[in-house]
Amino acid sequence: MDATYYVVRGKAVPEVLLKVVEAKKRLQTGEAATVQEAADQLGISRSSFYKYKDDIFPFHEHAVGRTVTLILQMADETGLLSDVLQVVAAHRANILTIHQSLPVNGVASTTISVEVLPTSGDVSDMIAKIEQISGIRKLDLLGQEA
Repeated sequence: MDATYYVVRGKAVPEVLLKVVEAKKRLQTGEAATVQEAADQLGISRSSFYKYKDDIFPFHEHAVGRTVTLILQMADETGLLSDVLQVVAAHRANILTIHQSLPVNGVASTTISVEVLPTSGDVSDMIAKIEQISGIRKLDLLGQEA
């Protein structure tokens, strides 16, 4: 069995896989009592659920206890790094390192290593919120270390 992992944005994931993740969530939260009920609620078959349930999970579930490194291309604007760090703090992740280059043509490259704790919020949500900050030109996930 292939043990290779990929980080893929949600928009690139087939709908059935996203529905399997949602079905798992509904089963965990009690919104659905059985796999059949969750599958019916989401319009997928039970066989699809069982086929993929062990192979797809939110990024956050796999990131807990790891260091995630983000590479950002940011506009050279006062307070922008502070805005990014506030999002990380709001998700209760631990900032380990920050490295920011001198801006070139009004854009600074910033690398932030973040430790994802068991008490941290959803890392995918954190990344999405950082990407939405005005002045963030690009965000790449460099990787994660155990």
